[in-house]
Amino acid sequence: MTRIIAVANQKGGVGKTTTSVNLAASLALSDAHVLLIDLDPQGNATMGCGVDKHAVTHTVYDWLMRGEPLAAVVKRCPTGFEILPANGDLTAAEVELMTAERREQRLKAVLTGAVDRYDFVLIDCPPSLNMLTINALVASQSVLIPMQCEYYALEGLSALLDTIEGVRARSNPSLAIEGILRTMYDPRNSLTRDVSRQLIKFFGEKVFRTVIPRNVRLAEAPSHGLPVVLYDRLSRGAVAYMALAGELKRSVVGA
Repeated sequence: MTRIIAVANQKGGVGKTTTSVNLAASLALSDAHVLLIDLDPQGNATMGCGVDKHAVTHTVYDWLMRGEPLAAVVKRCPTGFEILPANGDLTAAEVELMTAERREQRLKAVLTGAVDRYDFVLIDCPPSLNMLTINALVASQSVLIPMQCEYYALEGLSALLDTIEGVRARSNPSLAIEGILRTMYDPRNSLTRDVSRQLIKFFGEKVFRTVIPRNVRLAEAPSHGLPVVLYDRLSRGAVAYMALAGELKRSVVGA
């Protein structure tokens, strides 16, 4: 059964796209069939996979809003996963969805039956709680929430959880929290440790055991159009994302 996971946090700069790209690559390296959907008009996940967002002839916009077949849009990435690329064209989808019928259901409708050959579909959401993010939450079985261990991140988490509850009430009652991922983690920082303890206190096993450290190689990899597991597979960032992939696969098997 295909597992569809939205990677979401409306706060920018928390490692959401970094997580989407590197988790997709790590899952693919562990023999999973993975599709990454870039649902952010900035197209950062697309570029981070080595796909030129300015050169693609078809994007996720054409698939989502124009009925272009999935096979005509997907691009294969070096680690073996596939991506539905995005660029600024996707901004138009946000406008068009506002007046569309069943506007929250559009992504779910085009996903149904089209992604059965994948083990995982990861959706990289934009850094806002807009109609594209709502579509991702309606279409997904669960939400993976990357967040830094800082005070303002906790405030942002509260808003996201309210949105998830709203989606559950209106459109997707089975939507679950896949897990909360602590990113840019620095154990030497006392605030980081305090916020981490609060997360574990309130969310328990929903907090992934794996933490993603601050890591120079991880930060450098996108500029080379590579996931960190290809850029420097022995770096702390690469090791962490491979561990996260293993943890996620075990949780799905045990579910």
